Amino acid sequence: MGQVDKSMPNRLSDSTSPYLLQHQSNPVDWYPWCDEAFTLAKQADKPIFLSIGYSACHWCHVMAHESFENHAIAQILNENFVSIKVDREQRPDIDHIYMQTVQMLTGSGGWPLSVFLTPEGKPFYAGTYWPPKERWGRPGFDTILNAVVDSWKNRREPLLSQANELTHHLQPKPPSEPIPVSSTWEKESIERADQTLADSFDAKHGGFGHAPKFPHAVDLRLLMAIESRIPSAPRLQMITKTLDAMHQGGIYDQLAGGFARYSTDDRWLVPHFEKMLYDNALLVQSYLDGYLLTRNQRYAEVARQTLDFVLSDLTDASGGFYSAMDADSEGVEGKYYVWTREEILQELGKERGNQFCEAYGVTFGGNFEGANVLYEAVSLEQLSRISNVSTNTVRQQLAEDRLRLLKLRTSRPSPGLDDKVLCSWNGMMIASMARAGLALGERKYLAAAAHAASLIVDQMMNDEGELKHSWRKGVAETTGFLEDYAYCIDAFLVLFECTGKHRFLDQAMRWMEIVESQFGDESGGYFFTSKYSEPLISRFKDDHDGSTPSANSVMAMNLVRIAKLMPATPWLARAEKHIRWMRQGLPRSTAPYGQFLLAIDYWSGPTTEIVLVAKDEDSLREALATTMQTYMPRTFVLGVVANGEEHQRLLDGPLAEHLHGKTLPPGARIATYRCVDHVCNDVETTL
Repeated sequence: MGQVDKSMPNRLSDSTSPYLLQHQSNPVDWYPWCDEAFTLAKQADKPIFLSIGYSACHWCHVMAHESFENHAIAQILNENFVSIKVDREQRPDIDHIYMQTVQMLTGSGGWPLSVFLTPEGKPFYAGTYWPPKERWGRPGFDTILNAVVDSWKNRREPLLSQANELTHHLQPKPPSEPIPVSSTWEKESIERADQTLADSFDAKHGGFGHAPKFPHAVDLRLLMAIESRIPSAPRLQMITKTLDAMHQGGIYDQLAGGFARYSTDDRWLVPHFEKMLYDNALLVQSYLDGYLLTRNQRYAEVARQTLDFVLSDLTDASGGFYSAMDADSEGVEGKYYVWTREEILQELGKERGNQFCEAYGVTFGGNFEGANVLYEAVSLEQLSRISNVSTNTVRQQLAEDRLRLLKLRTSRPSPGLDDKVLCSWNGMMIASMARAGLALGERKYLAAAAHAASLIVDQMMNDEGELKHSWRKGVAETTGFLEDYAYCIDAFLVLFECTGKHRFLDQAMRWMEIVESQFGDESGGYFFTSKYSEPLISRFKDDHDGSTPSANSVMAMNLVRIAKLMPATPWLARAEKHIRWMRQGLPRSTAPYGQFLLAIDYWSGPTTEIVLVAKDEDSLREALATTMQTYMPRTFVLGVVANGEEHQRLLDGPLAEHLHGKTLPPGARIATYRCVDHVCNDVETTL
């Protein structure tokens, strides 16, 4: 290898990954993850340097500029290593395996992920960000590289021994003896999670734990599900305090809507400015639940603004939702989003500018590196008193001023956009869009959900109905992972509820069968990769929630909902088996099992099935919208047009028992049947 001719891009130039394309002009002789790279490493007897990151990652950019654009460091890499670059979002399987490695070696993880491998792919040393030279108590990347080269050439046996030991620890653990559980383990586990969250609640600023502070979207949904069973003023305060603090803080984009990744402080003030599709999908669900539970219109507004941001900035013409917006613009983190007081006064004038600055905490000194992150510093009522105008007038003026500043902001160089479409993350956003379409009475969101679903079916599936993980500009690639199936099954079940169209249920059930046949394990749980996926050094099962709910937790909810709907089918036994496997981790900690506990809350029941029989499509849409505007965490909605094609199809399928005997009374437009654990009350009719 040696020197690279930089008159031409490197091998990453053919990638569909925006992250890999960011590195196509590096002097490093990068390979994408491929057989060719591993073959070369074996033939040349060189170790592999594996760098994993993603396009919106600030510290990935820093290491790229400092080290991967550094010709001296590139020369060390090119002469002594085979260098591989991986987009963690395109290859979550690779990322998961080697992230475990760095966590075992250092006790923590993050990106960029930097791992040294044998030519067989076994890790022997790992870290995250290293500066090019020693700094901040961190060794320099050049020092690390030279030390690895020396050890590989002169003390290889200890490295190989370390690689074998780490690889051994990465293997799935054999099935253990089932942990005895009490007959009330479901209730006890949910109560323990409730108490754990209460113990970690930040009563001053909202949220859980301390900086860096993450939204805990799923935990909020779990608390709301518990609250619907056992109302508690302290718990409700935890929920509302957190929802309020997040949308009032700088983590929320006060001009365009949408949430940043996390807050760097306890106050939710200064965000890590990247905006990820999955965070916004999950938080929309939290705010929708919060709105339906409390009827607080501000929560509905936050959900609406967030979805409008997604439609405006993260939606492809083909219907898919993009992955992320970068934290950086012009090489500076947050530059696109922050303001000086002078800028605002110049744009809005003295009177309105001062009012806006009062409202959003803008000072001459700034709250972030000399500039200002906007946040709700005072309430409308307080501002009304300060400005001596009515609350409604202040509200209208601030809305106008936000639009003016947003227009001005769009003239700035914008952050980078990761425009790849990930199947799993799109499943999350489809479910959020579909629910919001009915809960908020905004049909455009349901239409957007259906459009994205069509992209998945038409362009991200092969002829056998198997999913691809990633799509960009018409190219779908990478065999689908469990998370792709899990989130898309959930999304299509939601679409079935929101539309009554059987094709969504049929597709979800076909994917359920693929999961059973390609990802299932006799000992319980589901592998993250298909049996047809590229073999790696470990085939693992994920059960712990992280920045997104684990695929096995989402599958638990899918199985529970389907088993409750179709108890006289094999899905009931499959759900029971999966729950037995998943619950093995609960005695240790409930913290990483929020999504699974939501499934257990549903499983524990009682569950409600609402059957809507309508005269025509318009009446069905009205009935579905009305029904979905109620908080119902343990409910499945089944809507049909009486005697229509969809009705007949469902009568011939596994949901027939729910429709049997449920007719539309003469003269009625809508008949509503509410059934609790399959026992139905009298019909309610709408004329």
